[in-house]
Amino acid sequence: MMLGIAGILLILLIFGPSLWAKHIFKKYAVEIDAFPGTGGELAEHLVKRLELDDVHVEEGEQNENYYDPENKLVKLSPENFNGKSLTAITVAAHEIGHAIQHKSGYKPLALRSRMARFSWVAEKIAAMMLVAFPLLTLLTRSPSIGIFTLACGLTILILPVLVHLITLPVEWDASFKRALPVLIAGKYIPESAIPIAKKILTAAALTYLAASLASILNFYRWIIFLRR
Repeated sequence: MMLGIAGILLILLIFGPSLWAKHIFKKYAVEIDAFPGTGGELAEHLVKRLELDDVHVEEGEQNENYYDPENKLVKLSPENFNGKSLTAITVAAHEIGHAIQHKSGYKPLALRSRMARFSWVAEKIAAMMLVAFPLLTLLTRSPSIGIFTLACGLTILILPVLVHLITLPVEWDASFKRALPVLIAGKYIPESAIPIAKKILTAAALTYLAASLASILNFYRWIIFLRR
């Protein structure tokens, strides 16, 4: 009963922030001709101004906004790369915030990048181990082997959860300790728009909160499955 209630609450927590973030992005994606440049142009300008060596800015696919530290690449979705809106400008600054983190040697970013390389492989391995443990127990007639396989699978499955949990402070730092000060100091947005920019930066962080909670839900689903 308690597990069922927890699962429902977790689902609400996952989809609630994500839907709110999409609403905020869309609401402030209105073009503002007064802005001197697009999100992509602002990102390229900040790369030069902040001397972010070898960082490149490219137009990505739909909803593709991220910074790739391995290739020093900022990708912005078409609407943010080409758009002159508060969403475009703020999201561009957020992704540049990650490049600033990279240049300054921000350790949580480096840790997240290293763990992320293995998390998707680890999740697949964990799934195979969890599915295989009952079969191994039957074939070997050794409960200890089955329990060991189960324990290993659950332990590996925690890795993607840890990656997302590390991601949260990384995203918050990029938004409010890097991007927002740059936007304010450079007067890239009017003072009246600062509260809106804060909403957009919060929404940017919440998109990763949804991913974090989704990984926890996946872990929860396996626990429910294994209890049957």
